[in-house]
Amino acid sequence: MKCESCVTGSLPTQHEGGCVKSSSSSSSSSERVLEMKVVVQRVASASVEVEGRTVSAIGPGLLVLVGIHDLDSHSDADYICRKVLNMRLFPNDKSGKTWDQNVMQKNYEVLLVSQFTLYGILKGNKPDFHVAMPPDKAKSLYASLVQTFQTTYRSDAVRDGVFGAMMKQYKGWRRGRKHYEWKVIRDID
Repeated sequence: MKCESCVTGSLPTQHEGGCVKSSSSSSSSSERVLEMKVVVQRVASASVEVEGRTVSAIGPGLLVLVGIHDLDSHSDADYICRKVLNMRLFPNDKSGKTWDQNVMQKNYEVLLVSQFTLYGILKGNKPDFHVAMPPDKAKSLYASLVQTFQTTYRSDAVRDGVFGAMMKQYKGWRRGRKHYEWKVIRDID
């Protein structure tokens, strides 16, 4: 999906996988809009299985799939950590407001899973992952992201999968639709 500036044609350039803000006459450098990409899912429980063994599991909280772009940095990891931990995705039991509390206020858990395929681009019928950070660089940035989550929240409340491992997916059901998911994931209603 393109940003409004790309759609209106007000940008001088567009790079693969994201948009670049045009530089104004007072600024000499372009500013990148694209940050680390995450998919956040509220869950009643979630787990990751590698080679038939459960490596991580959480109770109520957030499952966060993390895609790292080739141009991402530690500042992107800090930004994502801050945004995910402060997203108001849960109801407030006292006030009755929905979408009022974050994962820390509810004392829930977070499961981080590296997912380079979030930066997949279809070229014809074949996926291309060239905008994803190469594994040797991405592994250290992902480890840094996990550490940032554990330091910012609580180390015992943040779990992660195994970087670069083939994580088994299971068929499951959610609200009557067949889909694929990590082990057992149920939405919190």
